[in-house]
Amino acid sequence: MFILRRPHLTRHLRFSRNNRVSSAAAVRHDATLWTPAPLSLVESAAESLFHISIDISNSPDLAASYTRPGQYLQLRVPDVERPSFLAIASPPSFAAASGAFEFLVKSIAGSTAEILCGLKRGETVELSSVMGHGFDVDQIDPPEEYSTVLIFATGSGISPIRSLIETGFGADRRSDVRLYYGARNLKRMAYQEKFKEWESSGVKVVPVLSQPDDGWRGETGYVQAAFARAAKQVSDPSATGVVLCGQRQMAEEITAMLVADGVSNDKMLKNF
Repeated sequence: MFILRRPHLTRHLRFSRNNRVSSAAAVRHDATLWTPAPLSLVESAAESLFHISIDISNSPDLAASYTRPGQYLQLRVPDVERPSFLAIASPPSFAAASGAFEFLVKSIAGSTAEILCGLKRGETVELSSVMGHGFDVDQIDPPEEYSTVLIFATGSGISPIRSLIETGFGADRRSDVRLYYGARNLKRMAYQEKFKEWESSGVKVVPVLSQPDDGWRGETGYVQAAFARAAKQVSDPSATGVVLCGQRQMAEEITAMLVADGVSNDKMLKNF
């Protein structure tokens, strides 16, 4: 999940937590089209992170509007005025085939996200239309011309990166695809169960822990520092694409580093 903070929105529509979706009817509130949808899964993904799955099988137009990894939507929970902005973690093909959106949600005290993570299966939330342009992978295609793709994510910023990897961007046809994924420790690192699958698709996963437990032998510190220490950073700047999602300081420092190495800013796909 990637939460984007937005100004306060007043809500006029109220509905009970036990409401069930009986149709795909959507409700217009101001300029936003809201679609009621039930939760189909709420479970722990890591410390303070939750897997959330929402059934949109009664809303095929909403599912079809999700076309590119990195897109997001607004979500409202019962009796709360302020929505959350959440990046969709599952790939577009999953929405089309399974009729569901999946999210990785960080539970932040006092936030809409915290309330969402406390709801149960079957309870109803409201979803806006899908928003944003997502990652324009065409900017780093074809794979034969952009043989290196460097991906950087921190915390719940891994959410749209999961969608990107599982959608596919020709990683297996590129010679050097690395994902630097930062978290405080392994207990706070989601999707570890997917690392082998991602590696088999051609993405080398480099976990980076800022406060590792004893016994950790991998990369430590912050993502930008781990990348700076890498023996092979950028072999050919003109053949390098970059994807960034997560903590803003990390993204800005990585961008400055790579631009200084000659990588074009136009080849950096950003979501933060």
